[in-house]
Amino acid sequence: MPAERVTVTFPPEMVKSIDRWERNRSRFIQEAVRHELQRRRREELYRSLRNPHPESRQMAELGLGEWAQRLPDEPVSELVDPAGGTEVRWIPGEGWREVEG
Repeated sequence: MPAERVTVTFPPEMVKSIDRWERNRSRFIQEAVRHELQRRRREELYRSLRNPHPESRQMAELGLGEWAQRLPDEPVSELVDPAGGTEVRWIPGEGWREVEG
């Protein structure tokens, strides 16, 4: 993937601290940003779990089967192509991964 150049300004003492830990400033900053983005995604997920969407709460209370029975009588084949997706599975510590074979 091509890289994009971004100009960031830091106080001199912060640059000295970075240089003590890493010779490649870009790599250090890239790793720090990656960690912060992951932290924010987790924070947003926790916020979402604490305050679920009303329809999610309703589906959980009804149970998936009863919820599905309340859907309009439309041919599902017109809405979703069951063969068009990719089967995935949640792996703790890794996230969603494609199911092999």
